[in-house]
Amino acid sequence: MNRIEKTIESLRRNNFKVHYAKDCNEAYEIFFNKILPSINVKTFSIGDSMTMRETGVLEKLETCEEYTYIKSFGDGWSFEKKYEQRRKALMTDLFLTGTNAVTEDGELVNLDMYGNRINGINFGPLNVVLFIGINKITPNLEAAMKRVRTTAAPMNVARHSGFNTPCAKTGECMNCSSSQRICNEWSIIEKCYPAHRIQIILIDKELGL
Repeated sequence: MNRIEKTIESLRRNNFKVHYAKDCNEAYEIFFNKILPSINVKTFSIGDSMTMRETGVLEKLETCEEYTYIKSFGDGWSFEKKYEQRRKALMTDLFLTGTNAVTEDGELVNLDMYGNRINGINFGPLNVVLFIGINKITPNLEAAMKRVRTTAAPMNVARHSGFNTPCAKTGECMNCSSSQRICNEWSIIEKCYPAHRIQIILIDKELGL
């Protein structure tokens, strides 16, 4: 059994509903042909994810008039507006995002600045769909947390302008005390409850950060 098969088996044993996709196009088809018709959706929101965006799912959903998009990102938005919109996102029917790491034992590991993304995954939205590339797979929890610290977080800072954290300069986590620190809140999900509330599309490509 290879690591992809092992991870899928572990995730399913942990009550996640898992779909395998060979590429982003197949992930798109799975979402619109299998997942979306099986759930009752009127409102949706996102926790930003490069992997999710690469599938084209969000771009298509934004054109569907039958769904209301509760946006949680916007150029020039004040902190207050961002905060309020991200609170509203927790009451949607569907929440789309990715994960920072997934272990071969079927655990989801994430680290957030605000906590809106991890809280959207953990509780609130009735349905969650995660888009995950195989580069996010790690052998265990320790490796997952290391991946988040040394790869995902510094690269996430680098892709956003205006951050003046130490990792923006060094490319490595310095465990800083910056007011702009994005590494504030951890989430480790060992089991999905209720079962199948979280659906995962595991894409057989290296995607995202």
